Amino acid sequence: MSNHHFSFKTSLALLLLLPAMAWGAANKIKSVRIWPSPDNTRVVFDLDDSPEYTYFTLSKPERLVIDIADTHGKYDFSGLGKDSSHLKKIRYSTAKNKQSIRLVLELDKKIKPQIFALPPTAPYGNRLVVDLRDNDTDTSPAEPKQVISHHAQESTNRPIVVAIDAGHGGEDPGSIGHAGTYEKNITLAIAKALARLVDQEKGMKSILVRSGDYYVGFGRRTDIARKGGADLFISIHADAFTTPQPSGGSVWVLSMKRANTELGRWLEKKERYSELLGGAAEVIQDSDSERYLTQALLDMSMDHSMTTSYGLSDRVISEMKKVTHMHKKAPQAASLAVLTSPDIPSILVETGFISNPKEEKNLNWATHRERLAKAIFNAVKSHFQHTPPDGTLWAALKKDTRTHKVSRGESLSVLAERYNISVQTLKVANNMNSDIVRIGQVLTIPSS
Repeated sequence: MSNHHFSFKTSLALLLLLPAMAWGAANKIKSVRIWPSPDNTRVVFDLDDSPEYTYFTLSKPERLVIDIADTHGKYDFSGLGKDSSHLKKIRYSTAKNKQSIRLVLELDKKIKPQIFALPPTAPYGNRLVVDLRDNDTDTSPAEPKQVISHHAQESTNRPIVVAIDAGHGGEDPGSIGHAGTYEKNITLAIAKALARLVDQEKGMKSILVRSGDYYVGFGRRTDIARKGGADLFISIHADAFTTPQPSGGSVWVLSMKRANTELGRWLEKKERYSELLGGAAEVIQDSDSERYLTQALLDMSMDHSMTTSYGLSDRVISEMKKVTHMHKKAPQAASLAVLTSPDIPSILVETGFISNPKEEKNLNWATHRERLAKAIFNAVKSHFQHTPPDGTLWAALKKDTRTHKVSRGESLSVLAERYNISVQTLKVANNMNSDIVRIGQVLTIPSS
């Protein structure tokens, strides 16, 4: 009887303690991160625990008000929002009760926000994410429509457009090296170096899918490329694996089936993880919608795109192995959302394993990144010299070109003088790195 009575009193005491224990574990804002992009600002509140929240908007002036339950403490918001074109200020306001806080986000215009919580995923803990996107920005998937040339209305002699996609960004750091290197920073540096090389080449133009540290959803990446009239889409990444031993670069093309290698399956898994980590708003928005074109049109267009992508991948591998070890000597295939643009040839380049300490060090070395960018550029240039897109300056120049079979006693300088062009022009037209020619070699002679 006494034991039963003791058990009852102990249970009662524990029940009385629960509110106090819960009060002691109240949530708290640990930090705030703001990721501004050209058409979107993401505000991330890092919290001790999963948030219970409600929100509403107010007009004149435009505000977003968020109530977070069972949360205490004061975080200094001064200075936040100055880099965003959408967010003017974050401040506290009078809360609904003593156990909660009220946040007010002062906005520059009427914006329809998307708010969602994210669970802990390295390197972050619990988060409350607020996406502020222009109401006039079209984020919905395109309706199925016929694939047509995105240059149909342009005049001839246009530049060849290369869309360069730096993987990850913003809330999605990508893989993290042993020394703490974020993949998103490496990919952006290589993408910018590649863009500079493309823009320096007459008759070529680059589009940077992201130019800063912010996340772009997979569908949005290909939309940016398509709206810019891209002839090619290159996604730059730095690989990772569960162990530090693997090293070297690789080039990936789209597979309509699942990947048949362990590394490919890892890459597919990492891509899905990245979309949830950095683009949960897009996942929520597009969960029940049809993203792609009708299957017949998709198959027709994808066949050409995939053939072109595979040929280019071979060239990229040939150039990259001159400057780095290659993990795979042939193009690899995986089911990757970022490569599913049916009308644009697309490849994904893994520039090395950031999970390998030696390669992480190399990827942090600017000279190595420049060499990687130059290798990719050389492959792209060679590809388009042989098969320039219709309507481009390079296509027009190729129509005016002739060929010459080298005979005994002929040199580049002799041929340059004969055809009234410079030696350098002759070398560029034939993708040559030296002045040496061999008997029987067929050279392209561009118009003078």
